Amino acid sequence: MTLWNGSYPFYPGPNAYFPFDTTRAVIVTIFLSMLATSIIILPGIRGRGRLFWFLRLVLGLFMGAVILTVQFTRDWETGWVQANTSYKSFSPAQVNADIGLHIGLAGVNVTLRGNPVRQINETIDYNEHFPWNFGADYDHSYSQGLQKGLPSPILYVAEKFTVQSPCAVHRQYRIAGHYASAIPPVPAEPSCPATLTFFSLIFFSTARNTLKCPIQFGSVSLRTDYGESFWLTLGAGLLCLLLGLGIVILNSLQPEKLKLIFSLDKSSKEEMWDKSCLPAEPSCSAQDELMVPLGELCHVTATKL
Repeated sequence: MTLWNGSYPFYPGPNAYFPFDTTRAVIVTIFLSMLATSIIILPGIRGRGRLFWFLRLVLGLFMGAVILTVQFTRDWETGWVQANTSYKSFSPAQVNADIGLHIGLAGVNVTLRGNPVRQINETIDYNEHFPWNFGADYDHSYSQGLQKGLPSPILYVAEKFTVQSPCAVHRQYRIAGHYASAIPPVPAEPSCPATLTFFSLIFFSTARNTLKCPIQFGSVSLRTDYGESFWLTLGAGLLCLLLGLGIVILNSLQPEKLKLIFSLDKSSKEEMWDKSCLPAEPSCSAQDELMVPLGELCHVTATKL
């Protein structure tokens, strides 16, 4: 029997990986609630513009949910590798684990999962976040990781993104993440969100292409590729671009139909208002009485006298 049953008592417990992203779940729940509320009030909208109003609403909610979600996700760039590596500093213990790197707009996440999870009398399931957004100190977070005694693979990957690292990618990722997160929410005309979204993707892509330092674990290396948030943002930008081009073409060929889509057709509204007044109502009958000729009104009065 070894000291403390083979465990390392001076290391704190790991930050386990949560089953799902709670931030994304909250955002999706809020926008689904707004969509459900809109569906409830949909029958109260009259005319042919009901369907177009609903489509505009769904598109707006989708774009809003995408722009807000990708601000907090950490999978703009991801990568995994399975390797046999040292577990802790000053220890000869080797573990077989999956090492993951997840880069977002606000920082980097490094995960470590054992194969199996239980090895050397410890549960190897770590998920550590190192922020680099404005107002956060990445090097300070890295120093705290050193003080906590995080596993060597996590510290090795996180060190690649420090300010003093020879890789020199901290500044590029930090600035790219800042501008990529600031550009899409900028208020703009309907034709501009697609262009702004593409600019945010370009900013992030330029930072990704600057990573020249290999992340090596023995004979294997950790390589990253674009993640779900990047492709989701690209898809939303393409959708917005296609809709913008469609609006421009429709405005050139059939502007009247474009007015109908955006509920700008006043003639349809006046027609609907006239039809609503067709049944015998007190207001309509009152107007008819006022339109009686004055001679007839006097004649009726003379007969009664």
